[in-house]
Amino acid sequence: MAEKKGAEDRRKARVRRAIRKAANGRPRLSVFRSSKQIYAQVIDDAEGRTLASASTLEKDLKGSLKTGADVEAAKAVGKLVAERASAAGVKQVIFDRSGYIYHGRVKALADAARESGLEF
Repeated sequence: MAEKKGAEDRRKARVRRAIRKAANGRPRLSVFRSSKQIYAQVIDDAEGRTLASASTLEKDLKGSLKTGADVEAAKAVGKLVAERASAAGVKQVIFDRSGYIYHGRVKALADAARESGLEF
């Protein structure tokens, strides 16, 4: 039987559908946040591969952060993913907030990525 989608899944699908229409060939910067960590990936949907990624679980970030679930951690991940994307040759992306409200950790990650050179 088909499983009924929850509100979060419908919201994520709605956001992703709008992003695909607006992307014009640009890779997307996708964000996932859990209660303890935050993750970011730059994904090329045309080829279906990840170009750059960063998370609070990485050794160099984990030691320097108080926790992986605050705004400071999100800023560090945003800066790191922007640097890695630039090294991979990506300058412009489209931001995929994955259904999360653009506030708090998600906004901090996006602002840090912008300050580090990504355009969106």
